[in-house]
Amino acid sequence: MKILVTGATGKLGTKVVEALFESVPVSLLAVSVRNPEKAESFRTRGVEVRQGDFDRPDTLDTAFAGIDRLLIISADGDNETRIRQHTNAVEAAARAKVSFIAYTSLGNASESKMFLAPPHRATEKAILKTGIPYSFLRNNWYLENETASIQGVLAGTPWVTSAGSGKVGWALRQDYAEAAAAVLAGDGHENTIYELSGKLLTQDEFASTLSVVLDREVPVQQVNDATYSDIMKNAGVPDSVIPFLVEIQKGIREGGLEIESHDFEKLLGRPATPIDKALSQLVSEIS
Repeated sequence: MKILVTGATGKLGTKVVEALFESVPVSLLAVSVRNPEKAESFRTRGVEVRQGDFDRPDTLDTAFAGIDRLLIISADGDNETRIRQHTNAVEAAARAKVSFIAYTSLGNASESKMFLAPPHRATEKAILKTGIPYSFLRNNWYLENETASIQGVLAGTPWVTSAGSGKVGWALRQDYAEAAAAVLAGDGHENTIYELSGKLLTQDEFASTLSVVLDREVPVQQVNDATYSDIMKNAGVPDSVIPFLVEIQKGIREGGLEIESHDFEKLLGRPATPIDKALSQLVSEIS
């Protein structure tokens, strides 16, 4: 059995490979990366490093050759780019005749109205079309996505949001990585969908927990989307990024991430790391 992780030098991919070291002999591990030089640390530990670029399908044919279990980690970029790149990866997996595909998707991807959903929905459909056994790892929201906002709070700004009372299932990237590793290394995950979510919290509840972690009040500034956009602009956020952030707030406000699930327990034998502990860890890393 040969396992391959794409995007293995990325923030999530690195943690997935590290988690696999705990359960899989290194001789069975391979990674696919655009720049193999960045994966040298894995190579020195015995991992087979292959060059694979989602924009160059021929490289994926080589990267996926002889692979049994594949993790496709969703790429960054606009929706059109992601759909093209993910489709290239899925089609290459089919040509390579891999026996299992796991994919890092979005919460409730098949039904979600969030603007982030189309690439995930398209990728899930492409995988289903191949007939290859699959597991969709529908990751709710990375706690690390809030790093800039937490840094702002540490600098004295309020917690600014236009998400209203919408709830999010925040979890650490480490939890998502361990779940992915469990699916890749374990049995019985064929044709499954895992909604991976931490405890659902509103922005106010999140800020309240952050207040306890920091041992000081974190005021919440609830605003509309236009005001949120202006605040982000005044904070120096690039103009190209602001619409993306506004759409995330809108999606949360409309319930796009309010997905209650206990699937972390199924895969890890425990819930996601409690939010207070997770926040303490993140704050210590960025302080």
